Amino acid sequence: MLKFLWPSLGAVALPGLVLAQPAPPLFLAYPPTQYQTTSDRIFLIGSAPPAGQVLVNGQPIARSSAGYFAPSFPLHLGRNQFNLQYQNQRLTVTVLRQPLTGAAPTGLIPANLTPTVDQARLPGELECFTAQAPPGGKVEVVLAGQHLPLAFQPQTFRLPPNSAVLTSHNQPLATGGVYSACTNKLPVGNLGQPVYRLTLDGQTTSLPALGTVEVLAPDHLSVARVTVPEGVARTGPSTEYSRLTPLPRGTEDTITGQAGAWWRLAYGGWIRQTETQVLPNAIPPQSLIRSVSTREVPGWTEVVFPLQVPVPITVDQESNTLTLTLHHTTAQTDTVRMVTSPVISHFTWRQSAPGEVQYTFYFRSQQQWGYQLRYQGSTLILSLRHPPRLQGNIPLGGVTILLDPGHGGPVDLGARGPTGYPEKRATLIVAKLLRQDLEHMGARVVMTRTQDVDLSPTARGMEIEQIKPTLALSLHYNALPDDGDALHTAGLSTYWYNPQSESLAIFLHDYLIRKLHRPDYGVFWDSLAVNRPTVCPIILMESGFMINPEDFAWISNPQAQQQLAAAIAQGLAEWIHWRTTP
Repeated sequence: MLKFLWPSLGAVALPGLVLAQPAPPLFLAYPPTQYQTTSDRIFLIGSAPPAGQVLVNGQPIARSSAGYFAPSFPLHLGRNQFNLQYQNQRLTVTVLRQPLTGAAPTGLIPANLTPTVDQARLPGELECFTAQAPPGGKVEVVLAGQHLPLAFQPQTFRLPPNSAVLTSHNQPLATGGVYSACTNKLPVGNLGQPVYRLTLDGQTTSLPALGTVEVLAPDHLSVARVTVPEGVARTGPSTEYSRLTPLPRGTEDTITGQAGAWWRLAYGGWIRQTETQVLPNAIPPQSLIRSVSTREVPGWTEVVFPLQVPVPITVDQESNTLTLTLHHTTAQTDTVRMVTSPVISHFTWRQSAPGEVQYTFYFRSQQQWGYQLRYQGSTLILSLRHPPRLQGNIPLGGVTILLDPGHGGPVDLGARGPTGYPEKRATLIVAKLLRQDLEHMGARVVMTRTQDVDLSPTARGMEIEQIKPTLALSLHYNALPDDGDALHTAGLSTYWYNPQSESLAIFLHDYLIRKLHRPDYGVFWDSLAVNRPTVCPIILMESGFMINPEDFAWISNPQAQQQLAAAIAQGLAEWIHWRTTP
């Protein structure tokens, strides 16, 4: 899934593109000639004519029958030089390996003192302080007249990025020690910046943290209202934290904490301040709920929840259920009006906890087709999508499929193969072939791009939400982080996010592996922007590795591109018929 930031194409001749000069016999697609990484190894992706040898630092390397190569080499800390030679042509690549953590601190550094951004919490919550400083010293923090000594923790652990699971290098890594301490006895008020004091070798230095600490007054909490169509709620105060159910426009909740540019809301999620408006003189939202009803609109069943205030919500899906939780809500429900629905078999509700009501909807089939949530005033509307109605004797009559050829434009090339052939071109070729096959089966096909244009992941997701297709498919090809094994990593992989997409991901993935006899890299749950819309089943496919010599030969082969498109079209048709058959 991880795509490289490729160097400029310059005058390289890519297949299907006419540029000023032909590619030289020895071509290196990755890495750039001057490159920095924290990985302990690097792979060299490139090509040369099949006849003869390619040498790296005087040693011959293995190449495919087409002349492609992808060997990996260990890196030592500091400067690493690789000299490539093919006949009389020579290339030199310098890779600077940097340590995972900076040099051991010689004193207090502001960036290593917490908090680094302004913080606010409720009374009685733990406020923790950490500092990186040389071992053997004495560190304390001074705040609100309190002197809090910090204890030295000789070893801490750092988690690698999520992408590390792709190379099976996702175990915690030991890092240097830190000084730390926590307290829950701070007074109410804005307490300012904590001041750290380090005593080492008989000398004391003091330095304030970059952020301030505030303890909120419980009887003077503010209320925030979501002002964007879908407020991005997360488990913590940065984009590094996992996403929760988006909050529809108009949602209100009490602010119980702050970390920099993020609010913590009373129901538990964090949201960017820029996606909200602070309401003057508002009271903490609490609502009753009484009657609930359903109604039918073309293609959807709508469930209507009249509330006194638009409260935060959470959605949990299983294969044949959807559970909606209303936070800060108390039930006074005695009557529910349910119309006969093509999707809902029955439902249950319960007061799952004080101030929390849950509604669970059971579906008539094992396949969900999508949902949407919105507020109209203080009334919440949950829209559940009906299954597609196949029309006529053609396989995909009545079905709309959105195709998203990954990447595009002069900057976003995606990954590149050993010859410089860009992922953005391969995805567009296959998408156009696939469109033809799907239209022959009777489907209406919408493409996010039909030309070499740049399109952000967010824009692609917004188009899916606007079009509301029966299903959506994003087409890509894969690459690896620097510590991956490009030479021995190959195959198709498929990625899903919302539960209604899991069946499609598994079915189509297995179908293509079997029909095309391709290596199997696996099926993954992954929070990708293009996969997150809830209006329909959506998957992202990585149909091979651009950086693997054998995979790339197949990816760039026109006949194989036609075979891939035909197999995807047939697989989609078989899945839709399977999931719509009573």
